[in-house]
Amino acid sequence: MQNVTAGNSAIAHAEQVSKVLRNTYALLAMTLLFSAVTAGISMAVGVGRGLGMIMSLAALGLIWFVLPRTANSSAGIGVVFAFTGLLGAALGPMLNAYLQLSNGGSLIMQALGGTALVFFSLSAYVLTTRKDFSFMGGFLMVGLLVVILGSLGAFVASLFGVNVSMFSLAISAAVVFLMSGFILFDTSRIVNGGETNYIMATVSLYLNIYNLFTSLLHLLGALSDD
Repeated sequence: MQNVTAGNSAIAHAEQVSKVLRNTYALLAMTLLFSAVTAGISMAVGVGRGLGMIMSLAALGLIWFVLPRTANSSAGIGVVFAFTGLLGAALGPMLNAYLQLSNGGSLIMQALGGTALVFFSLSAYVLTTRKDFSFMGGFLMVGLLVVILGSLGAFVASLFGVNVSMFSLAISAAVVFLMSGFILFDTSRIVNGGETNYIMATVSLYLNIYNLFTSLLHLLGALSDD
């Protein structure tokens, strides 16, 4: 009887994990597409950097204050689309700036391709091996805190005319490694039952992809001497 109960429990767990994975990747695909649309609109209307910053802050406000209260309801899906739409639109000014470069379009496509390659490769590895990467959580959070503090420090230094270009590149490189680690960590949590809310899982993976793309684009732009 205990073996039968354990077997039924294992089957139920596997079905739950599979459901969360399906819902997460379906919602992730739709939000990425929606972000691409809002980014295109932002580029077409010529949204400025100031408005882009405001939209980024508004998006962060949604996931900090609104999403935690709606993540277990259908309203959470609307919040996720609002969040990803704002971040997509906030990319418009940066993408327009890169398109002004002689090889700007190529750089953007390379960053998109690199982001897709990293995400699909790491996700496939976790989905195939089912390896638990929860041990990386502490290291990743400390790394993220260091990057945030470093970015704030670089911003303040730039206000005083200090050249922080090399330091900024180092931060972008660190973000690429951190987001790669977070992709392993977040996918592992879904696969191993640590994350059962597909809305929260979608937001985590979306942020990993978003930050990975922007950091890769920054690095590629610097390496191309533009």
